[in-house]
Amino acid sequence: MNKQLLIVAHAPSANTRRLRDAAERGACHPDIEAVEVTVKAPLDAGPEDVLACDAILLGTTENLGYMSGALKDFFDRSYYAVIEEKQGLPCALYVRAGRDGTGTRRAVEGIVTGLRWRWAQEPLILRGEWQEEFAEQVEELGLYLAAGLEAGVL
Repeated sequence: MNKQLLIVAHAPSANTRRLRDAAERGACHPDIEAVEVTVKAPLDAGPEDVLACDAILLGTTENLGYMSGALKDFFDRSYYAVIEEKQGLPCALYVRAGRDGTGTRRAVEGIVTGLRWRWAQEPLILRGEWQEEFAEQVEELGLYLAAGLEAGVL
């Protein structure tokens, strides 16, 4: 039976859509055969999606030193519905940060700690002006998360 990877990414601009698409591209790498990938915007995702997944990749913009309101809304609607059943869920995060991303990272880490999810790797903070490497880094993040899930190491 295939594992399920859920990507919940806020993508309000062309560049953040490129990041979301890069995460999906990495997770859907042709060498990964036993992982099914679902990509949803935070306002379209809910607890049923979290309950159905085996790992989650979160993507957000930095908005006034915090995660996007859309991602916060996703957490607000999902938190209590998944807290008992999804403890230990492997997760990863990328933040498109115009400044430093510290507040955004800290806010998501606090929620993830409360949910008792498990970081598959350190959050990826994409700081400053847009750089082409950002998409490559997020693609790699998606690839590593899906490969780890497929290999059973997450």
